[in-house]
Amino acid sequence: MNAASASHSFALPSDLPLDSGEVLSGVEIAYATYGALAADRSNVVLICHALTGDQYVASTHPITGKPGWWERMVGSGKPIDTDRFHVICANVIGSCMGSTGPASPGSDGKPYAMRFPVITIRDMVRGVVALLDGLGIERLHTIVGGSMGGMQALSLAANWPDRTERVLVIASTARHSAQNIAFHEVGRQAIMADPAWAGGDYYASDAKPDNGLAVARMAAHITYLSEAGLTEKFGRRLQAREDGKPGAKSFGFDADFQVESYLRYQGSGFTQRFDANSYLYITRAMDYFDLAEEHGGKLANAFSGSPARFCLVSFDTDWLYPTAESRHIVHALNAAGAKVSFVELSAPNGHDSFLLEHAQLDRVVKGFIE
Repeated sequence: MNAASASHSFALPSDLPLDSGEVLSGVEIAYATYGALAADRSNVVLICHALTGDQYVASTHPITGKPGWWERMVGSGKPIDTDRFHVICANVIGSCMGSTGPASPGSDGKPYAMRFPVITIRDMVRGVVALLDGLGIERLHTIVGGSMGGMQALSLAANWPDRTERVLVIASTARHSAQNIAFHEVGRQAIMADPAWAGGDYYASDAKPDNGLAVARMAAHITYLSEAGLTEKFGRRLQAREDGKPGAKSFGFDADFQVESYLRYQGSGFTQRFDANSYLYITRAMDYFDLAEEHGGKLANAFSGSPARFCLVSFDTDWLYPTAESRHIVHALNAAGAKVSFVELSAPNGHDSFLLEHAQLDRVVKGFIE
């Protein structure tokens, strides 16, 4: 069952300064809420979404009709219990589900497209902090994020340390590695090589860079899975044919293997709900993320004097943000004298394990935020 939810949009009352030195005007932040806000505003849990996520964490997606991306975790009686907590999830700036991004109109009324300024993870969080200010929420009970959401949680804890009591970071990192950047660059080049991308000015055209965006999604999706998980789910099994006959090699370039068909399905479905330019901007923001670089080259400096409690969670089959990345953050938190707990969970599904059924993760989340 969906958690009782409401969708909102908040217009920032002033311009949003960006790390690039540019200023973004007329910023709208789209967000969803779940559960009742306590009179003293002490029960707010902020959930930060990942690269391709959105504010619909526990409610039906308005485009796809699918359940919320973390509906198993958020709701009445669930680990993040909306009977106790007021949950907020905001669409990051640069995205495409209502918050200001490349598809939004600029001052001339036309979509920004590639005129949209390059943003950072800290810029995303700066926008959310402005939203919290507008809502009169001075301090969060907990900020929670997986993957890119974890980067946002770390950024808020480092740059606005008095704004949250607890920080829960799942399957994330304090900086993007060369390998992470390389995979993102493959995706960006796939989009920009699509003739329909047209330098980013495709919004008025019937042709969208869906082929390039689909390939970008396919490449990225591989990094979200584990080799063992792919082998168990697909192996080298061939795809059944349309005539109902058992799978056979076509001696062509159709999707002979089940894993090929799966990736094509993931790619084509993604183009129905996501904007190609947003993909460019958000992946660039992730690649720029380096929390130590922002704080004098030493990660411990980012958490110096932080009053928050931290919990870091990793998965043993996650090769996108492996356990070593979480341990690196934990060591920095220890060096800074912060209160931190850490757990590595065993799961067969790689990076995406944080989105899937995992009883032990449920216990960790519930125990930490309560």
